[in-house]
Amino acid sequence: MEVPTSWDALRKQARKLEAQLDEQMNLYRKLVSANVSTKADAAESDLESWIDRLLKQLQQVNSQMQALVSTGGSEVVSHTLNRHQEILQDLTQEFFRLRKSLRAKQEHASLLEDFKEFDRTRLDLEEGSEQHALLKEHASISRSTGQMDNVISQAQATLGTLVLQRSTFGGINSKLSNVSSRLPTVNTILLAIKRKKSMDTLILSLVASVCTFLIVIYWLTK
Repeated sequence: MEVPTSWDALRKQARKLEAQLDEQMNLYRKLVSANVSTKADAAESDLESWIDRLLKQLQQVNSQMQALVSTGGSEVVSHTLNRHQEILQDLTQEFFRLRKSLRAKQEHASLLEDFKEFDRTRLDLEEGSEQHALLKEHASISRSTGQMDNVISQAQATLGTLVLQRSTFGGINSKLSNVSSRLPTVNTILLAIKRKKSMDTLILSLVASVCTFLIVIYWLTK
């Protein structure tokens, strides 16, 4: 930037810089109001750099104006200088305030995004845990079903054995009846044997039933 040497040239340069700052600050206000991103983009950074550079140039011009006034100047000149200095101070304070507000919004948006990501991760973990629990429960049910099938198979095998023994004892009883009808003298002995075998069959059936019941109870409570 060319350095002016006269008061009028410095004042003209100051007004030009103030006009440029007003234009850029309007753009920056709109950007701060609309910004919802989590970090600064290239356009935002360029605008901030341009405003910061204009503020420094205006500060330099004000310093040069101050140097001229200090060597002697009218009250009107001093008042004009004060006005330019107030404008510079207002623009600088507003720029810092807007930039701080923008950084706060970006930090808030970043925290909100982190929270959403954490919430999504938590939901994924909970869904995975539920699926794992369902698979574990399904495996447990499958094992219990297999154990019940084994118990039922054992019970059916026991029942088949009892039926076979009953059939065998029935054949023996039939033969004994034929013998008793032919040999009346041994009828009393055969009847006693028949009653004993019937009692043995009943006891065997009861024992098998109790064993089957106990096996079922054991597998259910395991």
